[in-house]
Amino acid sequence: MSIVKVREYFKQYGMENKILEFEESSATVELAAQAVGCEPKRIAKTLSFLVEEKPILIVAAGDAKIDNSKYKAFFHTKAKMLSRDEVENLIGHNVGGVCPFGINEGVTVYLDESLKRFETVFPAAGSSNSAIQLTIPELEKYSASTGWVDVCKNWE
Repeated sequence: MSIVKVREYFKQYGMENKILEFEESSATVELAAQAVGCEPKRIAKTLSFLVEEKPILIVAAGDAKIDNSKYKAFFHTKAKMLSRDEVENLIGHNVGGVCPFGINEGVTVYLDESLKRFETVFPAAGSSNSAIQLTIPELEKYSASTGWVDVCKNWE
């Protein structure tokens, strides 16, 4: 299970006990918001794409949508999301639990500007019934992101 990978990942920072596990599913933004008791926009969803045949993750606010023209301007290619099977193989987590922690080697992580308006956010923690509450500086640190991008719309 990839929650085990995420727990191991956070152990190096002494953060493994901050992972929240729920009886119910948190596989969608709406379900995750209900499980943690916050507004859906504070769920940090992790989206998986292929750019030049390499997997990337974009972590964005729960209310944000990929803006195809912004995406293409930044990545110089059309947005192509990974299939369910590709996500597990290339990223190392199953759909519903994808997060930027404990991922496979060679996956590049970006954080979308839509997250910066929050003090804390709730990304998944490797399973479809988990999350972890992180400040934005913690998200930057623990996601080992390449940096910030502005590739989303409908959140402003």
